[in-house]
Amino acid sequence: MDQDRVRPSLDAWLAEVKSGDIAGTGMFLAHNGIVRRTSRDGRPVTGMILSVDRDRLAELVESARLMEGVTHVKAWVNEGTLAIGDDIMYVLVGGDIRDHVFEALAALVRMIKTEVVTEEELRS
Repeated sequence: MDQDRVRPSLDAWLAEVKSGDIAGTGMFLAHNGIVRRTSRDGRPVTGMILSVDRDRLAELVESARLMEGVTHVKAWVNEGTLAIGDDIMYVLVGGDIRDHVFEALAALVRMIKTEVVTEEELRS
């Protein structure tokens, strides 16, 4: 199976980054986006078809690592036909202080949603 399609473990990610250099790291935040039962406008959906620009994802992860106070960044995005409750993405950001980590996580998730993924909602 393609390594990019293998769902990571957030626990394993945390163990991996904590086993390395965490000097200057004061917190980690994780985001787990999933397929909702309704679209943003409230219409019901049965799932989605998700495609991913993996090259752009890698660029955005590298860019996020350069943000003020950020010490660690990991991101994974699912792909294919997804059902309600399926994972869309995992994002992990570590950094020095709360404000920097919240800002970096929010910015990275927003950019992934607008620049990396293409979503087609499925309706019954």
